[in-house]
Amino acid sequence: MNKRKKLKIMTGVLIVVWLHFLADFVLQNDKMALNKSKSNMWLGLHAFIYMLPFLLFGWKFALINGVLHFIVDYMTSRGTSKLWAAEERHWFFTLIGFDQAVHLTCLFVTLNYMV
Repeated sequence: MNKRKKLKIMTGVLIVVWLHFLADFVLQNDKMALNKSKSNMWLGLHAFIYMLPFLLFGWKFALINGVLHFIVDYMTSRGTSKLWAAEERHWFFTLIGFDQAVHLTCLFVTLNYMV
């Protein structure tokens, strides 16, 4: 692989990481964060808002990752809510880390196949 191709791949990866941060944290308001674990409407709104920055890579990339984000957060947000209520801080943060690893994996796999 030549230097130019490696640089293009690294640039894409860095853009995806920072767009993920923007989409999953900066653009998620308190109502989404607090209610997505018990309301599919709020979870759906979060997933819709999440996919918007990824339109930079095309509508298919954004849509696939919006749907995958909904599925992952459907499972992990319910788990984190229960762990937080039970004051299981270690497992709460472990699940948050797992959630982020799965999101980034989805993004990198789709980036590899679609862009």
